[in-house]
Amino acid sequence: MPPITRRRFLATAAGVLGAAALTEGVLREPTAIEVSRHDVPVPDLPAGLDGLRIACLSDVHLSDGVGRAARAAVECVGRERPDVAALTGDICNAQTDIPNLVAWAREVRGTMATVATLGNWEHDAGIDRRMGEQAYGRAGVELLCNSAARVRVRGATLTLVGIDDPVSGSPDLAAALAGVSAGEQTVWLIHAPAYVDGVPRNIAPLPAAILAGHTHGGQIRLPFYTPYTPPGSGRFVAGWYPDTIAPLYVSRGIGTIVLPVRFACPPELPVFTLRRT
Repeated sequence: MPPITRRRFLATAAGVLGAAALTEGVLREPTAIEVSRHDVPVPDLPAGLDGLRIACLSDVHLSDGVGRAARAAVECVGRERPDVAALTGDICNAQTDIPNLVAWAREVRGTMATVATLGNWEHDAGIDRRMGEQAYGRAGVELLCNSAARVRVRGATLTLVGIDDPVSGSPDLAAALAGVSAGEQTVWLIHAPAYVDGVPRNIAPLPAAILAGHTHGGQIRLPFYTPYTPPGSGRFVAGWYPDTIAPLYVSRGIGTIVLPVRFACPPELPVFTLRRT
């Protein structure tokens, strides 16, 4: 057996590490959904809303069927049993995926309400508000497109405000908040987070939290560096951003785009629990 030189050792090690990264990025990580849990403190939260749980599912990217990551998300939601399930855009990629969207959305339900918003992929596929309402309606899901829905629980009301996608849609915050009074407890749902930086600070009522997706968390991340996020991400990548008009959470999402690969960026199902302060 020839002696192992330093160059040969390093080449072998690089090959092993590359194979390990490929296995992690292609075979395991795209379906290894991380359920992250977050308490959201809300001043003056009505007692009936204390403990209400919202699961946010974003960027599923159903295409040519319901893939492994989407099926894993169904299992996670089934275990978590959130009060509200919010589907925050890019759930499917094309009009031909609508039957899969309907079948999948029937399985990811909140025990009290399930709502959705549109993302840039739906708009780019020609899935407009009317088509989205029809599709989601067949699954028992309410599409919020510059509109609001109310969840009533234990004598209290939470208002969910859905804003149309800022990248390919027509966000209209004034329309979304029409009929929402200053004293209501609200949570905003929007697909692309960069829009939030342009919202006036004097808007009322301020939301308890804003939930977004779109960025995939970068999908492929290197130590201390995220090479790419899509237009509409702005300065946001993933996680909490407390310096906007209200605490903003950007989910890493469920699916993938371009390449069926995630690296150092597992898919995510964030679950938020409202808490009285």
